[in-house]
Amino acid sequence: MRYSKYHALGNDYIVVHPENLKEELTQKMIRLICDRNYGVGSDGILLGPLESSICDFGLKIFNPDGSEAEKSGNGIRIFARSIIDKSLSNKRSFTVETAGGAVKCTVSPNRKNVKVEMGKVSFDSSIIPVEGEPREVLNEIFETDGHKLKFCAATVGNPHCVVFSENPSPEETHRYGSKIERNPRFPKRTNVQFMKVLDRSNIQIEIWERGAGYTLASGSSSTASAAVAYKLGLCDSEITVHMPGGEIVIELDNNFSTTMTGPVTKICDGNIADEAFEKIR
Repeated sequence: MRYSKYHALGNDYIVVHPENLKEELTQKMIRLICDRNYGVGSDGILLGPLESSICDFGLKIFNPDGSEAEKSGNGIRIFARSIIDKSLSNKRSFTVETAGGAVKCTVSPNRKNVKVEMGKVSFDSSIIPVEGEPREVLNEIFETDGHKLKFCAATVGNPHCVVFSENPSPEETHRYGSKIERNPRFPKRTNVQFMKVLDRSNIQIEIWERGAGYTLASGSSSTASAAVAYKLGLCDSEITVHMPGGEIVIELDNNFSTTMTGPVTKICDGNIADEAFEKIR
């Protein structure tokens, strides 16, 4: 099975064109491919381009646990870069349909940066979703492991829980990330960000990604976190998000429509041998 591998600030994805599949991708195959010992190793798989009735291209995004993700900012940027690399579009701007909605992508002339119009962020509990009465989920408290956490919830096509932290760290993220991801108040599970506001134009986050775990960078997490900071009046409308893997710039308008700009790096092209799948057949 032929593939291309890219990373976006250390968040790595494998891009697979449907014509290179001999059989339908199963959860077991996805888990094996993403495994860093038995497979190629990645934070997810991007299957596309697929046919779309509303966009130039369709895309399916899979987490390393085999579940399907509605949207991934880093994944979308990588997919957009791969479209240009494979000469599948004669335009540098085009639209992509994901399970979390349609987005517009613009690839820079040197291909190393991609801008994505990520859509509108909502804080509505019934849309995210979050259990309880309909409301905007802002500055709420819940307790885990005897520790009280203040959080906001948001969706940009996939669910996010933004937790305020005085000192976001990998240790804190590993300690609480999986517990928050699977907390019953989030019926579809949730991505988790631990956020510190640095100033009016900068925030710092650590990320626990639903279905993937601790992650060096995330485009949708950056978008949701920036939207929370803007919603609460803590930051202005252009925000640089600092993550362990690097920086992404988020721009917001008064309606909370968002644009994300960040880098993409190609790692390699390769071929997964059929015998790699023998252990799951």
